[in-house]
Amino acid sequence: MPTSSTNGDQVAIIQTSAGQMVAEFWPDVAPKTVENFKKLASSGFYDRTCFHRIVKGFMIQGGDPLTKQPGRESMWGTGDPGYKIPAEFNDRSHQRGVLSMARSADPNSAGSQFFICLGDASFLDRKYTAFGKLIKGDDVLGKIGETPVVANTSGEQSKPTVRVEVQSIKLAPRSAVP
Repeated sequence: MPTSSTNGDQVAIIQTSAGQMVAEFWPDVAPKTVENFKKLASSGFYDRTCFHRIVKGFMIQGGDPLTKQPGRESMWGTGDPGYKIPAEFNDRSHQRGVLSMARSADPNSAGSQFFICLGDASFLDRKYTAFGKLIKGDDVLGKIGETPVVANTSGEQSKPTVRVEVQSIKLAPRSAVP
């Protein structure tokens, strides 16, 4: 039976240079991950970061604090909040609009970086921590996903040619979102 709590009724309003997206959280399957994301968002941690990795048809990745510093571009993708959180793999499928935590080869290496799926990425299911889903702004997700990219330092076609900034991530009651 669904329960109503302030935690489950809160959404993230992700304001980007391409427009606004709104995401609901899944605290029932990833409580520590949701708590961590909310803590970082509330502190302004994500403000002025950017989506530094865009893989067409797959996902957009952001949440690296180093992306606030254009001169440190070679380090983008390596930043974190100074700690790691344990994985909370669950049965939610990685489909378009799903938010999930980015990590290295170590399953328990997520910190602040997250990605939003652009399509079916179910091969990530139970290997990455899915913790929410867009409820508004699919058009913005699509626009960001179509950002032109070039090869990054490892050769992957994922480095955006223009900066797509996360201007802010604010928490709000679901009822405040039209």
